[in-house]
Amino acid sequence: MGRFVNPDNSAFQVALNSKIYVDKTGLLEYTNSVLGTSNAYICNSRPRRFGKSYAANMLTAYYSKGCNSETMFSDLSIGQSPDFKMHLNKYDVIHIDIQWFLANCSNADEVIAFIIDSVLTELKGIYPGILSDNIKTLPNALSLIRETNGQKFIIIIDEWDVLIRDESANTEVLDEYINFLRGLFKGTEPTKYIQLAYLTGILPIKKEKTQSALNNFDEFTMLSASDLAPYVGFTEDEVKTLSEQYHQDFDKVKKWYNGYLLSGHQVYNPKAVVSVMLRHEFKSYWSETASYETIVPLINMNYDGLKSAIIEMLSGTSTKVNTASFKNDITTIHNKDDVLTYMIHLGYLGYDQTRKMAFIPNEEIRQELTLAVESRKWNDLLRFQQESECLLDATLDMDGNTVAAQIEKIHNEYTSVIQYNDENSLSSILAIAYLSSMQYYFKPVRELPTGRGFADFVYIPKPEYIHDYPALIVELKWNQNAHTALQQIKDRKYPDSILNYTGNILLVGINYDKAKKEHHCLIETFEKI
Repeated sequence: MGRFVNPDNSAFQVALNSKIYVDKTGLLEYTNSVLGTSNAYICNSRPRRFGKSYAANMLTAYYSKGCNSETMFSDLSIGQSPDFKMHLNKYDVIHIDIQWFLANCSNADEVIAFIIDSVLTELKGIYPGILSDNIKTLPNALSLIRETNGQKFIIIIDEWDVLIRDESANTEVLDEYINFLRGLFKGTEPTKYIQLAYLTGILPIKKEKTQSALNNFDEFTMLSASDLAPYVGFTEDEVKTLSEQYHQDFDKVKKWYNGYLLSGHQVYNPKAVVSVMLRHEFKSYWSETASYETIVPLINMNYDGLKSAIIEMLSGTSTKVNTASFKNDITTIHNKDDVLTYMIHLGYLGYDQTRKMAFIPNEEIRQELTLAVESRKWNDLLRFQQESECLLDATLDMDGNTVAAQIEKIHNEYTSVIQYNDENSLSSILAIAYLSSMQYYFKPVRELPTGRGFADFVYIPKPEYIHDYPALIVELKWNQNAHTALQQIKDRKYPDSILNYTGNILLVGINYDKAKKEHHCLIETFEKI
């Protein structure tokens, strides 16, 4: 048993000792299924606060020869698996936390030497008859051990990308690190001594140099989590169970912390969910482990369409993003899409893989991103907010003429700012127009447009504003009339979806006449039966 080679299971025991532990040992069933295959090279990237280290510690506790973890895992999901004991504590495990090594070096250029010396020292203590003092590299040591006794290794690297992120300008450190990774994982010889390689960090594998060193890895990312999606964060069923156990309003938890759409799974931020369950306080817990200042330089980059995309997303809409151009390297950000893709990996944006759209996932992140934007005092945002406040006041006063005039003003003034080219732009304009409502309302619930009509927006006030602000059900029409929009709300019984809402409800019908470039609006109070 060592610090880095065959560690004990104490780190994972800390997770099990916590007041809230959600069983994610299903990940072990997946890794067991790929052991010793070409799919046994895994890079699982995810944002901070999403349990990267928990997963790494779990893998170590399960596979490491340095402990006996049968009791620890037997009552968990993996304990019911047919091959549970087949792989339990059967392997030499090397667990490396790059962040820890970096923090314990005076300079980044000492990190790789420190790792090699630390791991080799322990390996030589375990296999003194195989490894002599003149063995200087890890790949050579692992190859010799495998050749002598047939033992394969499981290599787990936590925060694998910290040097890529923090030392991106230090080419010597990066080249040394890339060569270190290439030696461990690339070529025919590593396939002989590696049973499983598991890398976890924030960024996916960097395209170009690092990719050439690690192109044999299967990647599971915030863009495409595939089979590992249920193990990236908490699933909806898991959060429902916790909400019942801790007497929390699940719908409220969902509005605050849901939104990461990964391979068909609704995924929640584990740190935030655990915090709200234990503290019973709905707020942003993001700033406790990450500062919005990280993204301030990103959102202020001078790229066409970036600021308007951020403003659109703040108002509850999604924006198209091309994720292919990002090199997974912050030094090679060249356009709006690169910025948005990086923000997806950081967890500040969600991503719809099917529609190729980025969006703000939940209220927690919307608050953090709003703080980041407001800290820079964007003129565009300030103007939007001022216009939006007038619109919201007119809506609440049921002044349809002023609402129509204000939307028309915003539509005309910001056509060049909010980039659009089809009828669906009206829904984007409306979302932007009601930007100020986000202070009092949750992100609007939207449905996809059908035919030439537009889906309704449903704005639900936050609980603290329920007595002062009505719910808003808004229907848009193109080249029809406001009466038709209002009637559709009634005919299709849109209010039924929020009948449990105890406050007042306003029905808002808006039409845009393309030929006249005029907007019309009718507003009615919904009478509950």
